[in-house]
Amino acid sequence: MTGANLPAALCAIDTTAAAMTGDVMMPFAFDEVYGRRTGDGGLEPAVHLWRHERAFVLGTRDWRLPRAQEAVRWLQRHGYSVAVRNSGGAAVPLDPGVVNLSLIVPNRQGDLDAQRHFVLMAELIGRCLERWSLQIGTGEVRGSYCPGDFDVSVQGKKLCGIAQRRLTRAVIIQAFVIVEGSGEERGRLVQAFYEQAAAPSSQAGADHPIVEPASMTSLSELVGEASAASFVDAVKQELATHLSGEYRSYSALDPEDVQKTIDEYRRRYSLHAQERTTS
Repeated sequence: MTGANLPAALCAIDTTAAAMTGDVMMPFAFDEVYGRRTGDGGLEPAVHLWRHERAFVLGTRDWRLPRAQEAVRWLQRHGYSVAVRNSGGAAVPLDPGVVNLSLIVPNRQGDLDAQRHFVLMAELIGRCLERWSLQIGTGEVRGSYCPGDFDVSVQGKKLCGIAQRRLTRAVIIQAFVIVEGSGEERGRLVQAFYEQAAAPSSQAGADHPIVEPASMTSLSELVGEASAASFVDAVKQELATHLSGEYRSYSALDPEDVQKTIDEYRRRYSLHAQERTTS
Protein backbone atom coordinates (compact mmCIF):
# COMPACT_ATOMS: atom_id res chain seq x y z
CA MET A 1 0.00 0.00 0.00
CA THR A 2 1.22 3.48 -0.78
CA GLY A 3 -0.62 5.44 1.95
CA ALA A 4 0.13 5.23 5.66
CA ASN A 5 1.58 1.87 6.64
CA LEU A 6 -0.55 -0.64 8.48
CA PRO A 7 0.71 -1.64 11.93
CA ALA A 8 2.47 -4.99 12.05
CA ALA A 9 -0.26 -6.37 14.35
CA LEU A 10 -3.98 -5.62 14.28
CA CYS A 11 -6.69 -6.96 16.53
CA ALA A 12 -9.98 -7.67 14.74
CA ILE A 13 -13.25 -6.69 16.40
CA ASP A 14 -15.90 -8.29 14.21
CA THR A 15 -19.57 -8.11 15.23
CA THR A 16 -20.97 -8.54 11.70
CA ALA A 17 -22.37 -12.04 12.25
CA ALA A 18 -25.60 -10.29 13.27
CA ALA A 19 -26.60 -6.70 12.57
CA MET A 20 -26.78 -4.76 15.81
CA THR A 21 -29.92 -3.04 17.03
CA GLY A 22 -30.34 -0.21 19.50
CA ASP A 23 -28.29 2.97 19.71
CA VAL A 24 -26.12 3.44 16.60
CA MET A 25 -23.88 5.82 18.57
CA MET A 26 -22.44 2.81 20.39
CA PRO A 27 -19.99 1.58 17.70
CA PHE A 28 -18.77 5.15 17.12
CA ALA A 29 -18.22 5.59 20.87
CA PHE A 30 -16.40 2.26 20.92
CA ASP A 31 -14.05 3.54 18.20
CA GLU A 32 -13.46 6.71 20.21
CA VAL A 33 -12.61 4.96 23.47
CA TYR A 34 -10.56 2.26 21.76
CA GLY A 35 -8.68 4.99 19.87
CA ARG A 36 -7.75 6.77 23.09
CA ARG A 37 -6.45 3.52 24.58
CA THR A 38 -4.51 2.73 21.41
CA GLY A 39 -2.94 6.17 21.42
CA ASP A 40 -1.85 5.68 25.03
CA GLY A 41 -0.35 2.31 24.21
CA GLY A 42 -2.87 0.39 26.29
CA LEU A 43 -4.41 -1.51 23.38
CA GLU A 44 -3.03 -2.72 20.09
CA PRO A 45 -4.32 -1.20 16.82
CA ALA A 46 -7.53 -2.68 15.47
CA VAL A 47 -9.83 -3.22 12.55
CA HIS A 48 -13.47 -2.89 13.63
CA LEU A 49 -16.25 -4.37 11.47
CA TRP A 50 -19.95 -3.93 12.22
CA ARG A 51 -23.44 -3.66 10.74
CA HIS A 52 -26.64 -2.08 12.03
CA GLU A 53 -30.24 -3.13 11.47
CA ARG A 54 -31.72 0.30 10.78
CA ALA A 55 -29.90 3.56 11.42
CA PHE A 56 -29.21 7.00 10.02
CA VAL A 57 -25.99 8.81 10.90
CA LEU A 58 -25.62 12.57 10.48
CA GLY A 59 -22.54 14.72 10.07
CA THR A 60 -22.13 17.80 12.24
CA ARG A 61 -23.07 20.14 9.38
CA ASP A 62 -26.30 18.20 8.83
CA TRP A 63 -27.25 18.81 12.46
CA ARG A 64 -27.04 22.57 11.88
CA LEU A 65 -29.65 22.56 9.09
CA PRO A 66 -32.73 24.64 10.01
CA ARG A 67 -35.16 21.73 10.27
CA ALA A 68 -32.75 18.98 11.24
CA GLN A 69 -34.55 18.09 14.45
CA GLU A 70 -37.86 17.75 12.63
CA ALA A 71 -36.21 15.47 10.07
CA VAL A 72 -34.65 13.40 12.85
CA ARG A 73 -38.02 12.91 14.49
CA TRP A 74 -39.40 11.79 11.12
CA LEU A 75 -36.64 9.19 10.85
CA GLN A 76 -37.19 7.99 14.42
CA ARG A 77 -40.91 7.58 13.77
CA HIS A 78 -39.94 5.26 10.94
CA GLY A 79 -37.77 3.14 13.19
CA TYR A 80 -34.31 4.57 12.59
CA SER A 81 -31.73 4.95 15.33
CA VAL A 82 -30.20 8.39 14.68
CA ALA A 83 -26.87 9.84 15.79
CA VAL A 84 -24.43 12.63 14.92
CA ARG A 85 -21.04 11.04 14.40
CA ASN A 86 -17.80 12.46 15.73
CA SER A 87 -15.89 12.11 12.45
CA GLY A 88 -16.23 14.08 9.25
CA GLY A 89 -18.71 13.56 6.46
CA ALA A 90 -22.44 13.94 5.98
CA ALA A 91 -25.61 11.86 6.29
CA VAL A 92 -25.41 8.10 5.73
CA PRO A 93 -28.14 5.44 6.07
CA LEU A 94 -27.17 2.09 7.55
CA ASP A 95 -28.81 -1.32 7.30
CA PRO A 96 -27.64 -4.96 7.27
CA GLY A 97 -26.38 -4.64 3.69
CA VAL A 98 -23.87 -1.94 4.65
CA VAL A 99 -20.57 -3.03 6.18
CA ASN A 100 -18.91 -0.43 8.40
CA LEU A 101 -15.16 -0.67 8.69
CA SER A 102 -12.79 1.24 10.99
CA LEU A 103 -9.03 1.18 11.19
CA ILE A 104 -7.88 2.39 14.61
CA VAL A 105 -4.17 3.12 14.51
CA PRO A 106 -1.65 5.13 16.52
CA ASN A 107 -0.45 8.45 15.17
CA ARG A 108 2.51 10.59 16.14
CA GLN A 109 1.52 13.69 18.10
CA GLY A 110 1.72 16.69 15.81
CA ASP A 111 1.41 14.65 12.61
CA LEU A 112 -1.08 16.70 10.57
CA ASP A 113 -0.95 14.70 7.34
CA ALA A 114 -4.61 13.70 7.15
CA GLN A 115 -4.60 12.58 3.53
CA ARG A 116 -2.38 9.53 3.90
CA HIS A 117 -4.88 7.75 6.13
CA PHE A 118 -7.67 8.32 3.61
CA VAL A 119 -5.36 6.78 1.00
CA LEU A 120 -4.70 3.81 3.28
CA MET A 121 -8.41 3.02 3.63
CA ALA A 122 -9.18 3.59 -0.07
CA GLU A 123 -6.37 1.23 -1.04
CA LEU A 124 -7.60 -1.40 1.41
CA ILE A 125 -11.12 -1.24 -0.04
CA GLY A 126 -9.74 -1.39 -3.57
CA ARG A 127 -7.66 -4.48 -2.82
CA CYS A 128 -10.69 -6.18 -1.24
CA LEU A 129 -12.78 -5.52 -4.35
CA GLU A 130 -10.17 -7.18 -6.54
CA ARG A 131 -11.76 -10.46 -5.38
CA TRP A 132 -14.62 -9.54 -7.72
CA SER A 133 -12.30 -8.26 -10.47
CA LEU A 134 -13.37 -4.67 -9.86
CA GLN A 135 -11.17 -1.62 -10.31
CA ILE A 136 -12.02 1.37 -8.15
CA GLY A 137 -11.85 5.08 -8.74
CA THR A 138 -11.34 7.66 -6.01
CA GLY A 139 -12.53 11.25 -5.98
CA GLU A 140 -15.81 12.97 -5.21
CA VAL A 141 -18.78 11.46 -7.03
CA ARG A 142 -21.21 14.17 -8.08
CA GLY A 143 -24.66 13.64 -6.57
CA SER A 144 -23.55 11.07 -4.01
CA TYR A 145 -24.47 11.23 -0.36
CA CYS A 146 -21.68 11.91 2.12
CA PRO A 147 -19.48 13.21 -0.74
CA GLY A 148 -15.75 13.56 -0.27
CA ASP A 149 -12.40 13.61 -2.04
CA PHE A 150 -11.91 9.92 -1.29
CA ASP A 151 -15.25 8.51 -2.42
CA VAL A 152 -14.66 4.99 -3.70
CA SER A 153 -16.52 4.32 -6.93
CA VAL A 154 -16.83 1.68 -9.62
CA GLN A 155 -17.96 2.58 -13.13
CA GLY A 156 -18.56 6.14 -11.92
CA LYS A 157 -20.97 5.20 -9.13
CA LYS A 158 -20.17 5.45 -5.45
CA LEU A 159 -20.29 2.45 -3.15
CA CYS A 160 -18.04 3.56 -0.29
CA GLY A 161 -17.39 6.73 1.68
CA ILE A 162 -14.49 7.43 4.03
CA ALA A 163 -14.20 9.74 7.03
CA GLN A 164 -11.72 10.02 9.85
CA ARG A 165 -11.51 11.05 13.46
CA ARG A 166 -8.13 12.39 14.62
CA LEU A 167 -7.25 12.08 18.30
CA THR A 168 -4.10 13.33 20.02
CA ARG A 169 -2.15 10.09 19.47
CA ALA A 170 -4.42 7.99 17.27
CA VAL A 171 -6.44 8.13 14.07
CA ILE A 172 -9.76 6.39 13.42
CA ILE A 173 -10.42 5.92 9.70
CA GLN A 174 -14.02 4.93 9.07
CA ALA A 175 -15.65 3.65 5.89
CA PHE A 176 -19.14 2.53 4.96
CA VAL A 177 -19.31 0.01 2.12
CA ILE A 178 -22.63 -0.62 0.40
CA VAL A 179 -22.48 -4.37 -0.23
CA GLU A 180 -26.05 -5.62 -0.61
CA GLY A 181 -29.27 -4.06 -1.88
CA SER A 182 -29.91 -0.88 -3.83
CA GLY A 183 -27.59 2.10 -3.69
CA GLU A 184 -30.22 4.24 -5.38
CA GLU A 185 -32.87 3.35 -2.79
CA ARG A 186 -30.58 4.48 0.01
CA GLY A 187 -29.88 7.65 -1.96
CA ARG A 188 -33.59 8.41 -2.08
CA LEU A 189 -33.79 8.15 1.72
CA VAL A 190 -30.94 10.63 2.17
CA GLN A 191 -32.50 12.92 -0.42
CA ALA A 192 -35.79 12.84 1.52
CA PHE A 193 -33.97 13.66 4.76
CA TYR A 194 -32.39 16.78 3.25
CA GLU A 195 -35.70 17.88 1.75
CA GLN A 196 -37.12 17.90 5.26
CA ALA A 197 -34.05 19.17 7.14
CA ALA A 198 -33.22 22.17 4.93
CA ALA A 199 -35.16 25.41 4.73
CA PRO A 200 -36.80 26.11 1.37
CA SER A 201 -34.02 27.39 -0.86
CA SER A 202 -32.60 27.02 -4.31
CA GLN A 203 -30.32 24.04 -4.71
CA ALA A 204 -27.55 26.35 -5.85
CA GLY A 205 -27.38 27.91 -2.39
CA ALA A 206 -28.07 24.80 -0.35
CA ASP A 207 -25.77 24.12 2.60
CA HIS A 208 -25.96 20.36 2.21
CA PRO A 209 -25.17 17.74 -0.44
CA ILE A 210 -27.55 17.71 -3.40
CA VAL A 211 -28.19 14.00 -3.68
CA GLU A 212 -28.84 12.34 -7.01
CA PRO A 213 -29.83 8.80 -5.99
CA ALA A 214 -28.70 7.21 -9.26
CA SER A 215 -25.09 8.15 -8.39
CA MET A 216 -25.01 5.37 -5.77
CA THR A 217 -24.56 1.65 -6.25
CA SER A 218 -23.77 -1.51 -4.26
CA LEU A 219 -21.32 -4.33 -4.68
CA SER A 220 -24.14 -6.82 -5.29
CA GLU A 221 -25.58 -4.60 -8.02
CA LEU A 222 -22.19 -4.64 -9.73
CA VAL A 223 -21.36 -8.33 -9.46
CA GLY A 224 -24.52 -10.14 -8.34
CA GLU A 225 -23.18 -12.71 -5.86
CA ALA A 226 -21.62 -10.47 -3.19
CA SER A 227 -22.81 -10.54 0.41
CA ALA A 228 -21.88 -8.73 3.61
CA ALA A 229 -20.23 -11.93 4.85
CA SER A 230 -18.14 -12.35 1.71
CA PHE A 231 -16.95 -8.74 1.88
CA VAL A 232 -15.97 -9.11 5.54
CA ASP A 233 -14.07 -12.26 4.57
CA ALA A 234 -12.27 -10.29 1.85
CA VAL A 235 -11.19 -7.67 4.41
CA LYS A 236 -9.85 -10.31 6.76
CA GLN A 237 -8.03 -12.08 3.95
CA GLU A 238 -6.43 -8.84 2.85
CA LEU A 239 -5.31 -8.11 6.42
CA ALA A 240 -4.41 -11.73 7.25
CA THR A 241 -0.70 -11.14 7.75
CA HIS A 242 -1.46 -8.35 10.24
CA LEU A 243 -4.21 -9.97 12.33
CA SER A 244 -3.07 -10.99 15.80
CA GLY A 245 -6.36 -11.92 17.45
CA GLU A 246 -10.11 -11.45 17.23
CA TYR A 247 -13.07 -10.42 19.36
CA ARG A 248 -16.63 -11.16 18.30
CA SER A 249 -18.09 -8.77 20.87
CA TYR A 250 -17.19 -5.46 22.45
CA SER A 251 -15.57 -7.09 25.47
CA ALA A 252 -12.22 -5.39 24.75
CA LEU A 253 -13.46 -2.30 26.61
CA ASP A 254 -15.26 -1.44 29.82
CA PRO A 255 -18.88 -0.79 28.75
CA GLU A 256 -19.14 2.08 31.25
CA ASP A 257 -16.40 3.97 29.40
CA VAL A 258 -18.25 3.53 26.12
CA GLN A 259 -21.56 4.62 27.66
CA LYS A 260 -19.99 7.78 29.09
CA THR A 261 -18.82 8.71 25.59
CA ILE A 262 -22.27 8.02 24.13
CA ASP A 263 -23.86 10.25 26.78
CA GLU A 264 -21.33 13.01 26.14
CA TYR A 265 -22.07 13.17 22.41
CA ARG A 266 -25.81 12.97 22.86
CA ARG A 267 -25.69 15.89 25.28
CA ARG A 268 -23.53 17.86 22.86
CA TYR A 269 -26.10 17.58 20.08
CA SER A 270 -29.24 17.48 22.26
CA LEU A 271 -30.13 14.28 20.46
CA HIS A 272 -31.54 11.44 22.48
CA ALA A 273 -31.77 7.81 21.53
CA GLN A 274 -35.30 6.66 20.82
CA GLU A 275 -36.81 3.23 20.64
CA ARG A 276 -37.77 1.99 17.21
CA THR A 277 -41.48 2.51 16.65
CA THR A 278 -42.11 0.88 13.29
CA SER A 279 -40.49 -1.78 11.17
